[in-house]
Formats: sequence, C-alpha cells, structure tokens
Amino acid sequence: MAKTPEFDVSAAHKYFSAHCFNKAWDLIEKTDRTPEEERLMVALNQASIYHWLQRDDCNHQRLSVGYWQASRIQTLLGNAGEALRLGEVCLSYSGELKPFYLGYAHEALARAHGLAASPRESARHLGLALELAAKVGDKGERELLVADIEQLKCRA
Repeated sequence: MAKTPEFDVSAAHKYFSAHCFNKAWDLIEKTDRTPEEERLMVALNQASIYHWLQRDDCNHQRLSVGYWQASRIQTLLGNAGEALRLGEVCLSYSGELKPFYLGYAHEALARAHGLAASPRESARHLGLALELAAKVGDKGERELLVADIEQLKCRA
C-alpha cells in the first residue's frame, strides 16, 4: 500500500496542472527547440492533462484547452495523425462550451488537416472557426481567436 505523502496532493495537482501547461506553452513559442525540448513539450502537456484529471474542478472547458494544446503541439512536430486525433478529442469536450472554446477546437482541426494535406477539411474547419469567432462576446477572446484563424488563412 502506498504511503500518504507529506504534502497536500490536491494543491500539487492544482499547481502542476497550470505549471506544466504554461511551460509547454513557453516551448510552443520557442522557435529553435531541440529534440529534447520537443519531447519535453509533449510530456509537459500530457502531465498538465493528467493533473487536471485529478482535480475536483476538472471540467470540459479545461480538458478542451488541454487537448487543444496537445493537438497544436503535435501539429508543430509534424505528426498529422496525432494532431487530428487530439483535435477530435478537443472537439468532443468543446461541443457544449462557449463559442470561443468550440472555435478553438475547429481551429485545431483546421491546423491538423492543413498538415495532413486535407485542404477541404482544413477550409471547412477554418470556416466553422470563423463563424464561431463572430459569436464570441468577449472582445479580447474574439481577437485572439481571429488572430489565430487569420494566421492559418495566410498559410492556406
């Protein structure tokens, strides 16, 4: 039987869910990642999702964001199949969420389909993301989503 740790496990999950997400994001933004940093980026994202799953306040919104990041990472690494799979997981958690989160699920799938050389599917998801962006009430959230969509449109 495992010994009870001498620290607050709930507090550790709360800390590491956000900490690992943010560290993975730092590596996403880094333009000259080493292979070790790429592996670390994946591990940090997976650790973040794990720690969220252990929290009492875990919900579809938080999992949507975690799997969105996972899909984005796999797209950056050139792993189209995994990016698509994780984008679909993101979408499965996003269906009942605000347009901001659902829009980002479609943005992830547009990105992944772009990598997978599926231009029709990429354009379809991009269009859905754009439609949803128009429904985002918060100006800052809307501008963030639109900026990412515009970035993808420039690559198409």
